[in-house]
Amino acid sequence: MLRPELSAAVAADRFLLEIRTTARLNHPNILPLLDSGQAGDVVYYVMPHVGGRSLRDLIRREAPLPVDEAVRITTQVASALEHAHRNEVIHRDVKPENILMHEGVPMVADFGIALAVSAAGTDRITDLGFYLGTPIYMSPEQASGDRDLDGRSDVYSLGCVLYEMLAGEPPFSGANPRAVMARHVRDAVPPLATVRPDLPRHIDRAVLRALAKEPKDRHPTAQSLADALVDEAVTPLPSTGASIAVLPFANMSTDRDDEFLSDGIAEEIINALSKIEGLQVAARTSSFAFKGKHEDVRAIGSQLNVGSVLEGSVRRSGNRLRVTAQLVNCADGYHLWSERYDREMSDVFAVQDDIAEAIVTVLRGSLLAGERESVAKRHTEHVGAYQLYLKGRYVENTRTPDGFTKGIEYFEEALRTDDDYALAYAGLADTYYLLGWYRHLPPREAFPRADAAAARALELDETVAEAHISRAYVKFYYDWDWVGAERCFRRALELNPNHATALHGYAEYLAARGRIDEALLSVQRAHELDPLSLTISAGLGWVHFFSRHYGEAAEHFEATLALDPHYVFIHWFLGQTYLMQERLDDAIAVLRRGLAGSKGHPGMSAYLGHACARAGRLDPAHTILRELEEHAMRSYVPADYFAVLYIGLGEADEAVAWLEKAYDERALHLVFLAVDPVFDDLRGDPRFDALLEKVGLAPARGTSSP
Repeated sequence: MLRPELSAAVAADRFLLEIRTTARLNHPNILPLLDSGQAGDVVYYVMPHVGGRSLRDLIRREAPLPVDEAVRITTQVASALEHAHRNEVIHRDVKPENILMHEGVPMVADFGIALAVSAAGTDRITDLGFYLGTPIYMSPEQASGDRDLDGRSDVYSLGCVLYEMLAGEPPFSGANPRAVMARHVRDAVPPLATVRPDLPRHIDRAVLRALAKEPKDRHPTAQSLADALVDEAVTPLPSTGASIAVLPFANMSTDRDDEFLSDGIAEEIINALSKIEGLQVAARTSSFAFKGKHEDVRAIGSQLNVGSVLEGSVRRSGNRLRVTAQLVNCADGYHLWSERYDREMSDVFAVQDDIAEAIVTVLRGSLLAGERESVAKRHTEHVGAYQLYLKGRYVENTRTPDGFTKGIEYFEEALRTDDDYALAYAGLADTYYLLGWYRHLPPREAFPRADAAAARALELDETVAEAHISRAYVKFYYDWDWVGAERCFRRALELNPNHATALHGYAEYLAARGRIDEALLSVQRAHELDPLSLTISAGLGWVHFFSRHYGEAAEHFEATLALDPHYVFIHWFLGQTYLMQERLDDAIAVLRRGLAGSKGHPGMSAYLGHACARAGRLDPAHTILRELEEHAMRSYVPADYFAVLYIGLGEADEAVAWLEKAYDERALHLVFLAVDPVFDDLRGDPRFDALLEKVGLAPARGTSSP
């Protein structure tokens, strides 16, 4: 809450209008703004609670910080500032107290608050003793009272924070705020070398440039400050700052069907590297988005927010295998490492291990003993079973019914070759839960099979993160075992903190439980690791949708549609959002486009019928209902789809009856009953409340209900 004196000194309406601009910021190192408003005379804003400590606490306990730790924190904060500046938002109050450390990751808080106060305030603010910013970290132009600031002012403030992390104290102090502000304007920066004689020269130069008195003499952007901090660093890079994207390897074999092998080797390297602490690895979905393209590595690094790219090729001739690999620095395009391996096919496991270890050595210095064991871990010694497993993953990733069916065949054949192959069981579990998740199979057919395969995988090897994820989805979507599901998600993330799918699934779980702030943090981390994933991008929209922030939800869904206009299901999600905004004509139009693009998806039909009914177009709504009934005679249609349509028609008895059928069939969407606004018309109905209780979502059980 703004202090009462400050609330009285600003125009509340103008403050709230200005602060909404910051709510559109979406970056993994920015603590999101969830809400704002006025209670009586007090203006307030709402952000997620982040456990742990702030950077201020870290500095108090551990300053001066190790150089690599200070650089890591600064570069991530700089990335957040760069995102804000591109969206024309200046922080104006960058300081250690506004940098929260969430599980070691810096999260910048209070974005735009000083700007909003400035825009809404009057001369009374300074008369009351308030400063728009914090004197110890103010740029000279801000200290001089200049309100027309740009991003270089934040660069100066971040330079002060970095200086304090390295020196243990800020560059300037004084008897009172005005004295400190005067020193920013006139005094030279005390040299860091006097307190950190071991500081690399390029770090010292980068800090001094950030603290230049004139904005034109500073780093022009926050990102350029981050670049300067690592530009002259000698390999290996700091352990916490390394990042990489593994692109799909090119298939150089004469047999084009060997594509599964080139893709599979790259994917296995991704899986191995993602287990390495301090190494950020772009997820498969985003890395493989560049398959067949010839983009410059600098552009790839920028899009995926990584510092290096691994690319390579695979050529198989009979039983001979040639694998080439090269690690490229995204900043300048130069090779950091390259190697060629000419081996027998039976040595494919050793080749993957050698590449992974070489990359970690280059980027981080060395592998720890436990990490070397993890990277080199083999789940089968049968090359034939391994190739079948890779084929299964290759076709499963098409995300089509035929691909899933063929994937099951390959995984089962791999298990006939080696019935102790844990990864093949994990692949089988993934495929079955995806068949249920995409509604290609009824839940009672798909999820028990997924659970059995995942259980067998974990019986063979408890450290297979993918099997824990499959079990988590089963417990979440099918068993409604809320405690067990969270335990499985958390175990998967312990084994692989960089697993974007686990983070996304956990975000869905948290959203269903009404833990929206935690859900947002989890899906943002998933998006950071997998920025080109359409489902994860849409997941950001769903968290806002379930929290009733429909404007933000629509923005995320529209941004996802811009990533890929052919992603038809985003029309379904966007249509639901427009419904909640009472934009009925827009909802009908976008759902019709989605229905056509999806060739009659029953979910699109149900929500289109709901929208038509809400708009008073009852004849089309009843026609859609009859068509949905006919569809259900041919293939599986979740019962909750009928409930949605009947809610639109205002027939609560029919809607509840269909939700009871959905309960009997374990329909997936029931996990969102407590948070999905489409069911708001039924809240308070004793039958609906009883259903919430049976699913384990009654408000008394800890889940928020509108």
